[in-house]
Amino acid sequence: MSSVSSSSATTGPLTCGLSRAAEEDLPTTIFVFGASGDLAKKKTFPALFHLFQHKLLPKRTRIIGYARSNLSREDFFERVKSHLGADAGSDDIAAFLGLCLYVRGRYDVPDDYVALRKVAEGQESALGAEGASRRVRVYYMALPPSVFVDVATQIRHTVYDDACTNRIVIEKPFGHDLESSRQLSKDISALFAENEVFRIDHYLGKEMVKNIPTLRFANVFYEAVWNRNYIANVQITFKEPFGTEGRGGYFDEFGIIRDVVQNHLLQVLSIVAMNQPRSLGAEDVRDRKTEVLRSILPIQLEDTLLGQYVASADGSKPGYKDDDTVPKDSTTATFAQCVLHIDNDRWCGVPWVIKAGKALDEAKMLIRIQFRDMPNALFPSLARNELVIQVSPKESVYIKTIVKEPGLSTNLAMSELDLTYKTRYQGVNIPDAYATLILDVLNGDHSNFVRSDELDEAWRIFTPLLHQIEAEKTAPLPYAYGSRGPEGADEFARKRAGYKRTGLEYHWQAPV
Repeated sequence: MSSVSSSSATTGPLTCGLSRAAEEDLPTTIFVFGASGDLAKKKTFPALFHLFQHKLLPKRTRIIGYARSNLSREDFFERVKSHLGADAGSDDIAAFLGLCLYVRGRYDVPDDYVALRKVAEGQESALGAEGASRRVRVYYMALPPSVFVDVATQIRHTVYDDACTNRIVIEKPFGHDLESSRQLSKDISALFAENEVFRIDHYLGKEMVKNIPTLRFANVFYEAVWNRNYIANVQITFKEPFGTEGRGGYFDEFGIIRDVVQNHLLQVLSIVAMNQPRSLGAEDVRDRKTEVLRSILPIQLEDTLLGQYVASADGSKPGYKDDDTVPKDSTTATFAQCVLHIDNDRWCGVPWVIKAGKALDEAKMLIRIQFRDMPNALFPSLARNELVIQVSPKESVYIKTIVKEPGLSTNLAMSELDLTYKTRYQGVNIPDAYATLILDVLNGDHSNFVRSDELDEAWRIFTPLLHQIEAEKTAPLPYAYGSRGPEGADEFARKRAGYKRTGLEYHWQAPV
């Protein structure tokens, strides 16, 4: 069973006017497996459209969606269009859809992949690239992990072309513990070389995360104090203002540590903590990140605080276990706060707090670096300096600084040196993380993707903790939907990490 839906629309040649256009403008076929699903609809196709709008796709590109759903061409196009943005022009959309077609097929039937290969070859022939060695095929797996290996096997045996460049993109989760992750890596490595594999973690594509190496290694004053002599603690925080919203059954299989902490936040930590790489080359950067991860001690349960949200105080928002898809006796954490320790010369003795939660009071992801108290301070130690990198939703970097209140007063006040991107870079469009990472795939740049040994170390750090939590059925602390998290979270950070809250009144407001 296999069917094809395509568009008869054609487009004029695209121009690559920006410096980061896909390398050498090679004929490129992008396969999106799981093309009828939410991930493809909400992330993959909008990211490809963003690249198309900015003339960053190769001039000769075709995008082939593949899924089991029985969709007509019009149905497929409606799905693709649904999340392209309200400001997307109709001409741009029509031109983009002219690059797209849909193939219906099963994930475990070789004949359907034979049909898919023939469609791809037909498209490459139409582009004048059939049989050419200087071609690129990208296989984007917008799929649940249960079919990763089956689909990758069919791709390798049937669609993969030894005569061209092949790249496979795999979405998280990359396993659920160290053993399963190693098995997945073993299965994938039997099919694809490591330089063909792109394990995507979209937080590595976020503008402020990509800015961290520049901030550190291009500014002498930051790097000079980026160590245990000046830094007291580091906090990396992820907050979502909504719960599982009907996805509780899926979330209950993973929990917040597997969903966010072990991947997104640990990857951010590795960039903040790494030593300067020899170059900006992908392997040099990933070597330094892996070096950090190898220095992190496995997390202990006593250094972990778990929570699970209940109904909001006014009853307007349901609790986690009010979701019909969640078992009523579930002990799955929707909030986790962990203290990590990096056993190397730069960071020995500096606690790292990583915190993530759902159904909290706001949407925010930030990195907070708190500096030590001033020795022999001339002024009273009312507050510590902090460097805050806000990754989302309002991209910014600010330094909390103590100043004298203006005027005749001698009172001290907490203020900030503030770089808010929306204010400083007016009119500059910050690209979606997925668009950035797909462009990296097209360029063959692995810098912002997870290498197999990084993945192995990440699971080594968290697997003992996860197994202990599950074996002991550790009960998470309740917290109300819309609150800041479980009671005692602030005290936990103070006792376990030495975090000090400011003794001066301070509220940071991003400029409008």
